Amino acid sequence: MSTVTTLLADHLAGRRTLPETIAAVYARYRDHGDEAIFISLRPESEALAEAARLQGEGPRGRRLWGVPVAVKDNIDVAGLATTAACPAFSYLPIADAGVVARLRAAGAIIIGKTNLDQFATGLNGTRSPYGVPRNTLRADLVPGGSSSGSASAVAAGIVPVALGTDTAGSGRVPAGLQNLVGLKPSLGLVSTAGVVPACRTLDCVSVFALTVDDATAVLEVIAGPDPADPFSRSIPIGRPGALAPHPRLAVPRPVDLDFDGAPAAAASFALAVERARALGAIIVPIDMTPFYETARLLYDGPWVAERYLAIRGLLMVDPEAILPVIRQVIAGRPLPDAADTFEAQYRLAGLALAARAALKGIDAMMVPTAPRPVTLAEMAADPIGRNSLLGRYTNFVNLLDMCALAVPVSLMEDGTAAGVTFIAPSGHDATLASLGRAFHQASGLTLGATGAPLPPANGPAAVAPGTLEIAVVGAHLSGMPLNGELTALGATFLRATSTSAEYRLFALPGGPPARPGLIRVGQGGVAIALEVWALPPEGFGRFVAGISAPLGIGTLALADGTRVKGFLCEQIATEEARDVSEFGGWRAYVAAQAHAMA
Repeated sequence: MSTVTTLLADHLAGRRTLPETIAAVYARYRDHGDEAIFISLRPESEALAEAARLQGEGPRGRRLWGVPVAVKDNIDVAGLATTAACPAFSYLPIADAGVVARLRAAGAIIIGKTNLDQFATGLNGTRSPYGVPRNTLRADLVPGGSSSGSASAVAAGIVPVALGTDTAGSGRVPAGLQNLVGLKPSLGLVSTAGVVPACRTLDCVSVFALTVDDATAVLEVIAGPDPADPFSRSIPIGRPGALAPHPRLAVPRPVDLDFDGAPAAAASFALAVERARALGAIIVPIDMTPFYETARLLYDGPWVAERYLAIRGLLMVDPEAILPVIRQVIAGRPLPDAADTFEAQYRLAGLALAARAALKGIDAMMVPTAPRPVTLAEMAADPIGRNSLLGRYTNFVNLLDMCALAVPVSLMEDGTAAGVTFIAPSGHDATLASLGRAFHQASGLTLGATGAPLPPANGPAAVAPGTLEIAVVGAHLSGMPLNGELTALGATFLRATSTSAEYRLFALPGGPPARPGLIRVGQGGVAIALEVWALPPEGFGRFVAGISAPLGIGTLALADGTRVKGFLCEQIATEEARDVSEFGGWRAYVAAQAHAMA
């Protein structure tokens, strides 16, 4: 199975033509034999003609040249009906959604429109009059929703990447249930112009892919503000870099974990925690109360009125056109009034404050993507309850303005998959990609349901042009108390190294947090461990402006003979400080102090 990365390499090297790639897509779809994946499929002759045209034009710098993409059928594609899985709602758009237009401009070829839970209301994938796409790993399980068709198309190897949407977890749950990567960007990072709304203030266009590198490549194409979308925002997210050596990773306390009686799912999450530790992560159990209370607001609060608004016209003239379970969820009880709405907004503001406090000093949160797989029979017997179960770890993310990345953890002997989702505040999409890439690589899993091996990672993406390098030696190191000041400014970790052997390190008085002072002494010095990060110019300026005496920014000589800007200290400030150079670095000194106090 080809990934986006390998397809592009083959196209550019002439090992495969674009028409050959598209013909293979249609052949795989026929061989797979699941007509419920697509609601509408472009005629093969039409897609082949587009591929031939693009082949003739050449790549022209287009970053997705000839890459086949499937699109969830609540996102407009000119010339293909948008149904939102409701035939009575169907219309024929004359223009592409903003996100589709960006894909086409980058050379992508749209294959068709994929199935979904009607009006993107559901996390299970069974709420569609167009059938239920098969879970590609085990046919008796729900595929996950609402982006069911998009996930199944990628997991089956029909296309390497597909667009979904995500309001309550629709871009993450199907990924977790089908051994995929599911990228849910920061709110407003990707335009939703031309997307049928579910909750317009919370909706995101998401990406399903076989690898984190592929998902990131697509995000870089589709991200950016759109004047046609009043909810789009300019969010500088940087680019994924190497995994920082000691990321602080929050996980739910044991009392906050619920796998609905599935020991295999519990064991998979325990495996994920140990895998993260092996990658150097510092695991920090946190109280999930504010996150779970936020999640309850999504359907028990006024945000359900946004879903009602999206279908109100059809509901008034033809209610029977809407599936009964969708009517029950959206219009099955009185809508909140204005006072209830403001009360819920006040409550959300308080919960967001508590959530930020819980995550202070944390690089990302890691939760199970879903508690456990659910069978089709279980979903038919309890459609509301089983659907709610699937959203336990997803419903709070958009309400709290966070980004998320679902990655696989394990494939069980019974044919089921389990995954985790990394979550971080808005704008930390690149941080999640760096973490998710390393985590997925460490799994050694195959791709989706294809059985193809996980290819080697491309390595850290090139640092964006114009960024500035800065070396940190103390509290700004990864996993240390002030590292969040760097990441909040869009910093990307580059490498861990050390100074040349001509420095001394001191523990300065004061704090918290405790701070080191690095001075250059020439003779009698030692090599001091440090990390090099890259900052965009604006972030670099803001970071440097916040540094107070006796610390400052100078030029450090590194062990490899290069030089980089970094922290230095006024020598006079070290006269009453403890020389801790013998530890070789601030992290080792802090660890020794903690051990001595234990």
